[in-house]
Amino acid sequence: MLNVEVRHPAQRSLRLAVVTETYPPEVNGVAMTIARLVEGLRARNHSIQLVRPRQDKTETTGAVDSDTGFHEVLMRGLPIPRYPHLKMGVPSKKALIELWSLRRPDLVHIVTEGPLGWSALQAAKRLKLPVTSDFRTNFHAYSQHYGVGWLHRPIVAYLRKLHNQTLCTFVPTEGLRQNLLAHGFENLKVAARGVDTTLFSPAKRSTDLRRQWGATDATRVVLSVGRLAAEKNLATVVAAYEALQQTTPDSRLVVVGDGPERKALQARCPDAVFAGTQLGEALAAHYASSDVFLFPSTTETFGNVTTEAMASGLAVLAYDYAAAAEYIRHGDNGLLAAFNHTADFVAQASTLAANAAQVQALGTQARQTALGLGWERIVAQVEQAMLAELRNGAQPRSSALIEGNVESW
Repeated sequence: MLNVEVRHPAQRSLRLAVVTETYPPEVNGVAMTIARLVEGLRARNHSIQLVRPRQDKTETTGAVDSDTGFHEVLMRGLPIPRYPHLKMGVPSKKALIELWSLRRPDLVHIVTEGPLGWSALQAAKRLKLPVTSDFRTNFHAYSQHYGVGWLHRPIVAYLRKLHNQTLCTFVPTEGLRQNLLAHGFENLKVAARGVDTTLFSPAKRSTDLRRQWGATDATRVVLSVGRLAAEKNLATVVAAYEALQQTTPDSRLVVVGDGPERKALQARCPDAVFAGTQLGEALAAHYASSDVFLFPSTTETFGNVTTEAMASGLAVLAYDYAAAAEYIRHGDNGLLAAFNHTADFVAQASTLAANAAQVQALGTQARQTALGLGWERIVAQVEQAMLAELRNGAQPRSSALIEGNVESW
């Protein structure tokens, strides 16, 4: 459970409809982040209706907690190509109009831009409901990694059309805000992402886990965490590891995550430890039991793994953008490589791994930085932005926002 301050019951509460095509137990940054936001808003006395696709056939009804005003509405979904364990929504405008006609939310918040997100926008417009949105995934940037680069402009046009019809779009970094502004996106507000510094902590370091990896106390363990997919640029991790083995022979690469590129990566780097998907305490132990974190992705909107690694006390090397550009001070609490400059990334990884004192110093400072990135501040920021949009002209379901206890769905 997210540890956030519970708002006084006399404060304003909202009835929020949150529409997303991914949610835990699915494993990805968007699912984790929106779950944190939902938990935080519930703790701050808001009623949440979570609209999402049914994740498997065994899910017949959504979760309901009438005491805290939480209600899941499960919609039909289809497997995503290449990721059959994930689902995307299907067009559901009529069903959402019926749902929200019976019980009008104060605000509809769209997390993902798939068919379900687009349907939510159209249904909200029909019912004259205020809408906010998130920009959480660089779908347009993925196109170049799947041989369909020609789709970049149409995808950007679609995303711009959707987001510009909402009152505001939350983006996680100032850099992304500037990038989207240049592409014609409007009404953008920066709301970063937090990190759980209790879960992700150097205290979770495990000697036994390192032994399982074939690592001694002196071994330099290099970690990669994330989806094993083309858009994550994992060939650069392998190249960096091959280079650092020349300067630091006693090193070990641990890869956490799964995806369509796993077999190819294992074939290229057979001596690496492929740990598969790790969650919760197990994931925290994998972070803390490593020494250096390499993150070469060039398609992130934020990159939650960057701040998770920092919180775990690792020396982080990432490209100079997204979360790394926001929070890493080069040479002080981590290292930054020139964006998409493979040679720079590989050279810095090799030099860093050979310098035990620098690894220790960067990790210590990274942890200190992460301690200031709690979720409470992020949730409060989003909450205040939503309330401001309603005050600035969007009409809630009644003449005044609810005062007192949460009104259940």
